[in-house]
Amino acid sequence: MEIWLNPACSKCRSAVEILDEEGARYTVRTYLEDPPAAEELRAVLRRLDLEPWDITRTQEAEAAELGLAEWERTDAARERWIAALAAHPRLIQRPIITADDGTALVGRSAEAVRDAAARTGGEELSHG
Repeated sequence: MEIWLNPACSKCRSAVEILDEEGARYTVRTYLEDPPAAEELRAVLRRLDLEPWDITRTQEAEAAELGLAEWERTDAARERWIAALAAHPRLIQRPIITADDGTALVGRSAEAVRDAAARTGGEELSHG
């Protein structure tokens, strides 16, 4: 299991606390320092079963600068959104948790984080 997070984000810190409580084994990816490439984003979107605009933080200043509110949300525009997320990782919703069963979810709620932990099963902790 991997969790993409921003240490300054309270929801991210809460997600880590819950994973620890659940005894989940996971790796932390500080995605602002280690941004995902476009192909990684495509893979995570497949696992999430979401579109790039579904995981975009549209309230960020960068979203306004890029004019994301005006962008089409269509298959034709999909790659444009992915490229924007890869170039501006601050726009990626957080935390994203990739579970060991091949699924992924956005861990914005305690229930979602517990669900991710359950998909993996409790094992030794690893913060590698």
